[in-house]
Amino acid sequence: MSIVAPTEITQLLSSLNEADRSAAVQLLPLVYDELRSLAGHHLQGERGDHTLQATALVHEAYLRLLNANGQKWKDRAHFYRLASAVMRHILVDYARQRKRLKRGGDLQKLPLDEAVAIFEERATDLVALDEALARLAETDQRLARVVELRFFGGLTVAEAAEALEISDRSVESDWSMAKLWLLRELSRE
Repeated sequence: MSIVAPTEITQLLSSLNEADRSAAVQLLPLVYDELRSLAGHHLQGERGDHTLQATALVHEAYLRLLNANGQKWKDRAHFYRLASAVMRHILVDYARQRKRLKRGGDLQKLPLDEAVAIFEERATDLVALDEALARLAETDQRLARVVELRFFGGLTVAEAAEALEISDRSVESDWSMAKLWLLRELSRE
């Protein structure tokens, strides 16, 4: 695997801004490993038998990113930040869809009532977190973005600081505040 210069990715994103669809084909191999890593972080807290795999999550997110009407890419950090948010939305949509099912199809042999309770609890937690995060974004957009990058994207403090163009100390402070805010919100539910 060769190391890709961030400027090469930024140049391809700029070409996409100019409606050069061939840039999308060139871009995928350059960003695939990083997107796969993001997907792995997003799926880390999911059930072991989750039917949505990292590869499928990467492909779905990439397609959604490319088909976003009017989306203009600033740079690679912007691209990865949005990719992480899209992956989170895909997982939340997936959880909502699964939650609507009246009877789960859990492959583990458990009594039906126990299997349904476990499934509903996990789906409810993810949906509740997404709703709380949306409320946080209404109050403080930057805190919500820190949560998306750190929790859903698996970025380090330094990586999140770079993506948001703020200091490491600001990310640490925002992360602490956001966790407390979300804990308070989720404990109300």
